[in-house]
Amino acid sequence: MNGLIRFWVVWKARNREFLRDRASMAWNILLPLLIVFGFSMAYTGDGPAQYRVGLHGTAADGRDPLGDLPHIRRVPVTDLDAAIVKVERHQLDLLLDVPGGRYWVNRDSPHGEMLARALEAVRQPPPVRQQVSGVAVRYAHWLLPGILAMNMMFSCLFGVGYVVVRYRKNGVLKRFKATPLTALEFLTAQLLSRLWLTLSITTGVFTLAWFLLDVPLRGNPLALFAVYACGAIALICLGLIVAARLSSQELADGLLNLITWPMMFLSGVWFSNEGLHPWLQRLAGLLPLTHVTEAARAIMFDGAGFAAVAPHLAALLAMAAVFLLVGARSFRWD
Repeated sequence: MNGLIRFWVVWKARNREFLRDRASMAWNILLPLLIVFGFSMAYTGDGPAQYRVGLHGTAADGRDPLGDLPHIRRVPVTDLDAAIVKVERHQLDLLLDVPGGRYWVNRDSPHGEMLARALEAVRQPPPVRQQVSGVAVRYAHWLLPGILAMNMMFSCLFGVGYVVVRYRKNGVLKRFKATPLTALEFLTAQLLSRLWLTLSITTGVFTLAWFLLDVPLRGNPLALFAVYACGAIALICLGLIVAARLSSQELADGLLNLITWPMMFLSGVWFSNEGLHPWLQRLAGLLPLTHVTEAARAIMFDGAGFAAVAPHLAALLAMAAVFLLVGARSFRWD
């Protein structure tokens, strides 16, 4: 019972510390909204102006199946069914099955029709045309799950890693050490405090964007909440590793930036990872932000449920367990 009381006191104190910092709390809410609204106004729905063609297989002679057609980003494809869905959603302008001699194009896509005519001109005999239809996913809508995950990443890592290091530098942890408070109680209070604050802000921002921007949510909302909850736990536990032993705020800031910047650019927040080099794609699969972003988009745009995103949830919880074990074992008060 005494342990629960100590945990409750530390948890409540951390919540009050954050909630009293009105500027920080407002920034956590406004930043993702400003980014999404900015891209919503900058792009009418098509995103950056570049043709995207999915290529399944290779030509027998090893030549480029698209010849020297300019301004085209060639995206290797291994799963035809998944790629066809992207053509339906206008995420690929055209999909070419090179060995099968066929291609898919969305009848409602002006870029796709232009590419289809160019493809039939450069490939003889021309491949067989397969038409699909579907509503485009606006770039601002596609961006929202990644922006929420990115904002959550900064909140979790800096809200735990940087704060605990500041406690150690200011001597707060040394005073805690003189009390009956255990390291487990302290770390659990920090984790749960940051978890509910982060999830509350993320839920609020998503709700506002859903009402104001008409963001689609085709899957289970509880599955989406579970994805962000597991992602937040993994990121908080990662922040505990940085906070475990450091006493220099400058070093902690540098390490946290070293962690966040690769995740921000390799996890598919701003653009799809399909065009990345294969070894970078494998590296991205080891990052918690990648699993959060991919699972959230699958739920929102593909209607995925718990079963479909279960591998992502398992990966996030496994990462959280490893990070928490390392952080707890290496934690010191002073």
